[in-house]
Amino acid sequence: MFGVIRLTAIVTLCILTLAGFAAAAAEAPQSPLKAVTPQATSYPKVVLYSTSWCPHCKKAKEYFTRNNIPFINRDVELDDSAMEDLTGKYRSQGVPVIVIGNDDKVLKGFDQGIFEKAINEVQQKKKN
Repeated sequence: MFGVIRLTAIVTLCILTLAGFAAAAAEAPQSPLKAVTPQATSYPKVVLYSTSWCPHCKKAKEYFTRNNIPFINRDVELDDSAMEDLTGKYRSQGVPVIVIGNDDKVLKGFDQGIFEKAINEVQQKKKN
């Protein structure tokens, strides 16, 4: 009998704790969505050839998302035509490969500084 009462008390405590967390979450201020800036719409087309498990691909995706850079993700393990492009057209056996514009720049690997420089070069080329 004592075990049933103790179990009921533990279950009740858990339910009240969860309800308290839910109420606190509902009252917490929600973080606003980042507004898309005019700069974000001026980016050339960016295509990322990636895999789900690649840490460098993840870093690139996080950077693009954090900076409102629109990009197309092509997972080469799920998309046979993406794998064909990666190995044939871009002659790469590894990911990430980032294609900027209409093949204006092809980057093998992800480095924030190199990416930003490449984007600027493609943008300047488009202006001229």
